[in-house]
Amino acid sequence: MTSQRPRGRFAPSPTGPLHFGSLVAALGSWLFARAAGGDWLVRIEDLDPPREVPGAAAGQLATLAAFGLLPDEPPAFQSTRGALYAQALATLLARGDAFECHCSRTDLAAAGGIHRACMPGRRRRTPAVRLRVPDVRLGFDDRIQGHYEQDLGRDVGDVVLRRADGCWAYQLAVVVDDAAQGITDVVRGADLLDSTPRQILLQQRLGLPTPAYAHLPLVRDAEGRKLGKSLAALPVDAADPLPALRAAWAFLGQPPSAWPEGAPGLALVRAVAAFDARRVPREANAPVQPG
Repeated sequence: MTSQRPRGRFAPSPTGPLHFGSLVAALGSWLFARAAGGDWLVRIEDLDPPREVPGAAAGQLATLAAFGLLPDEPPAFQSTRGALYAQALATLLARGDAFECHCSRTDLAAAGGIHRACMPGRRRRTPAVRLRVPDVRLGFDDRIQGHYEQDLGRDVGDVVLRRADGCWAYQLAVVVDDAAQGITDVVRGADLLDSTPRQILLQQRLGLPTPAYAHLPLVRDAEGRKLGKSLAALPVDAADPLPALRAAWAFLGQPPSAWPEGAPGLALVRAVAAFDARRVPREANAPVQPG
């Protein structure tokens, strides 16, 4: 699917309720899409069943709706899109851009987990499949973080596309889905900044378009930890969304006085005209204190 109309997305994993860091990513991606006159989609990244929390996806969607963040199309679930990933993987294998890997994590520990060559003689009943990554530097210009470049061979190594347990890897799924859904602008947290060069390489190998990227500052607690991994990662209150929306707006560098009055849905619509992407900071100005 291709489209000239701007299209953004928010892609949470169903591992728990939405917290403030999730809200910042959702609001940021929504504002970028709406300010460009585009569409905004939601995609549930439910590829890792052992980490998923029953009912989390439904809870996340209900919270987004309570905050007025309604997607323009029905939410997509990665767990239903395996045929697309299998087709992409078959293409890479046929071209020699991907290969079966029998190495274990223990095998790679001495190399810091970076795969550059398979251990001789290793055999596993269900091997992983990896992308063959060359020794190359690959960079891109991020709308918020500026130019970012990475030595893929040294810092990343051969990327897992399908795990040994049969689960699809995030890197393959996100690239295939962004292209299939016509995503033109990826707005997400800066914790995924260093994943972007390998995703661009995978896009190139599959002949897919590369979207524009904007990586938002991470929400951290007073100890400097990413909010999703800290005690401060309390769920936002769907029954009282305006305080959290105002706080997320300010976290994104927008003047608090520019937040419009009204119920969440109406306030969001009015906020689009006041949103200035140039104000979004590269890093958070202050940590979020635990509630």
